[in-house]
Amino acid sequence: MTEAARPGYDAAAAQAKWQAYWAEHDVFRTLDDGSKPRRYVLDMFPYPSGDLHMGHAEAFVMGDIIARYWRLKGYDVMHPIGWDSFGLPAENAAIANNAHPADWTYANIATQDRSFHRYGLSFDWSRRLHTSDPEYYRWTQWLFLQFHRRGLAYRKASYVNWCPSCQTVLANEQVIQGACERCSTQVTKRRLTQWYFRITDYAQRLLDDMACLEGQWPERVLTMQRHWIGRSEGAEVRFAVPGRDQPISVFTTRPDTLYGATFMVVAPDCELAQELVSAEQRPQFEAYLEQTKRVTEIERQSSERPKTGVPLGRQAVNPVNGELIPIWAADYVLAEYGTGAIMAVPAHDQRDLDFARAFDLPVRMVIDTGQGDPAATGQATDGDGVYVNSGPLDGLANKAEGIARINAQLEADGLGRASVTYRLRDWLLSRQRFWGCPIPIVHCPTDGEVALPEDQLPVVLPDLRGAALAPKGTSPLASATDWSQTVCPRCGGPATRDPDTMDTFVDSSWYFFRYCSPHDEAQAFDPAAVRRWMPVAQYVGGVEHAILHLLYSRFFTKVLHDIGLIDFDEPFARLLNQGQVLNQGKAMSKSLGNGVDLGAQIDLYGVDAIRTTVVFAGPPEDDIDWADVSPAATVRFLQRAHRLAQDVAAPVGADPAAGDQAVRRLSHRLLDEIAQLLEGRRFNVVVARLMELVNATRKAIDTGPGAGDPAVREAVEFLSVALSLFAPYLAEEMWQALGRPPSVAQADWPQIDPLLAAPQTVTLVVQVQGKVRARLTVPADITADQAEALALGDPAVVRALSGRAVARTFVRAPKLVSIVPV
Repeated sequence: MTEAARPGYDAAAAQAKWQAYWAEHDVFRTLDDGSKPRRYVLDMFPYPSGDLHMGHAEAFVMGDIIARYWRLKGYDVMHPIGWDSFGLPAENAAIANNAHPADWTYANIATQDRSFHRYGLSFDWSRRLHTSDPEYYRWTQWLFLQFHRRGLAYRKASYVNWCPSCQTVLANEQVIQGACERCSTQVTKRRLTQWYFRITDYAQRLLDDMACLEGQWPERVLTMQRHWIGRSEGAEVRFAVPGRDQPISVFTTRPDTLYGATFMVVAPDCELAQELVSAEQRPQFEAYLEQTKRVTEIERQSSERPKTGVPLGRQAVNPVNGELIPIWAADYVLAEYGTGAIMAVPAHDQRDLDFARAFDLPVRMVIDTGQGDPAATGQATDGDGVYVNSGPLDGLANKAEGIARINAQLEADGLGRASVTYRLRDWLLSRQRFWGCPIPIVHCPTDGEVALPEDQLPVVLPDLRGAALAPKGTSPLASATDWSQTVCPRCGGPATRDPDTMDTFVDSSWYFFRYCSPHDEAQAFDPAAVRRWMPVAQYVGGVEHAILHLLYSRFFTKVLHDIGLIDFDEPFARLLNQGQVLNQGKAMSKSLGNGVDLGAQIDLYGVDAIRTTVVFAGPPEDDIDWADVSPAATVRFLQRAHRLAQDVAAPVGADPAAGDQAVRRLSHRLLDEIAQLLEGRRFNVVVARLMELVNATRKAIDTGPGAGDPAVREAVEFLSVALSLFAPYLAEEMWQALGRPPSVAQADWPQIDPLLAAPQTVTLVVQVQGKVRARLTVPADITADQAEALALGDPAVVRALSGRAVARTFVRAPKLVSIVPV
């Protein structure tokens, strides 16, 4: 029967057949019995916002390839799945449908569950979890209490980012260019008492420990985290304020410019400004504060925006020269930066200079860069130069020495010291919404904040629905009086539960630990199980999580290490970021009308074709434009691979060594290269090599040794095993057609014969006096004498020698011949 006459591969039938087999035989269940070395592969778990989309198709196939490959290589692989199931979209859907958020959440989880099974992902479903289950968030609350016990969870009043639409607080990381990352509403400021995690205590460790992630995490992720943490070296300088007991502490990276500090600026929305403002200036200040609240942080920091501000009616003492300098409130200084106050050196900072010019404040140049006096030019200078108007530094031209001298002077006078600060701020975790993890704290009129005893966990959410969840400026839990009114566990008197819920990033900062013992009712996770499985060997997810989720997860891991629950302090040994799936150059969205329905694509082409197309489109980290790919072409490739398995005529167990050696050399060479490509995560090139193997094997059947040759069987078995990473349903059908027992997912990765895999020819480089004169294709087993003779006879080498005798030759067969003429 010809190739074209073979019956085609029925994708839909194969999907139904093998899904049932995998489920019935629990093919992907983790053993965890010590019989094999362990590997933990983890995909960033999904939010149940609807059915799976094209982005999921790319993201989850990458981790599945790695999990399947490691199983074939003989590892006991843990590849779990769960859902990050708390969050605002469920709450909004409940308000719109007069329902409970759980209804929408778990319905979407059921939908995604079916789609994950259909997509052929090799998950261990026995480890499934949902962060909105009380069985899970009981332990989220327990972890909060461990942080609280160690002073890492605390409550304070401050101005916070407030989304008027979502009616909730946002962390700095959730404000994108001044807007809410969820709904794009412009964010304002509101003063609230909120819960924070003290992540700043770990800033330096978070920086230092990135050294062990170099080469294992994408460099851009490490760069983004370093920038977000933002270490700055400089000095803490103390400015005395007449009439005030405590000085104002200011951090500066350039203490050597202190002689040029001619005024101070305080953020209007920080507590310091409220404390400093004089009675005479308070009305003007309060009006300015209200104005500031209506301006986004992006606008406040814009260099294009005119500078505004008000004097506070107070002065400070410049610690190096004793001058009295005025203190102003201005919105270009942010409360979150340092202490919320800066020393203004207008000659050498453009924002300070713009402010000084706007309000006729003095400008004193203290570093002469040769670019003129900024007081005259209107352009601040920030380069190196010679110190002027700087007392003992005058004439010095070394910035490092200038900083060191001023730091020493400040320390000797008790007015400052060398210091380090960070851009990173403590993690604001309070949210004024319902569908999240309740905070296990009660507020008692007698005892204040009281942590609940562990035997009272979990604090379960009440049954609120529809309009009861609508934003009112306070948490919906605050109005659930039956729930919120409780008894203080310390004194037994009346108390109220904390009305806020936790940021959902808290839930996702530890879920990877829970997977190690997901049904443990006695503890958040079994430390022994975590020691067996972690750190995660391969983590897969989008680069959009580079700062929030990944940074928070690293923080949690370090705290758990310090508590003594784990013996490592980085959660993910290796990280793979996948790109986006675009359509016609743009991100898919309902508003653009360019979305591609994953389910419809699977109906049309089959799961295997979609998985393989996604992978073949480019390197995992690159974006894919669905308009530029061809699932139909992938279907044709897969059909050709399927027909190979039908055509094989050599019996099971036939000795491949008795087969055609040319076919064997090709298949062993390709499989050896494929293994190296898989280790390097170059999955798209692997597919290209599989296509090459399909074509070569078809040629061997049609015009070579034929379908009955044992080497052809070996090649098609190789192909079936390797294809199972990308097209698992097809691979199972091929494996069965070849007479092998299921499942191909439980087969062994082929043993490669290094002699057969070795290239038959190599490139011999010939140098004359160190310059390359020829590149010759030679047999891989060429001898040194043969290589020398071939090199000396090459026309290009003969021309380069120009009749000169050869003094000596250096030969490293089969790669190099170096000739040195007389």
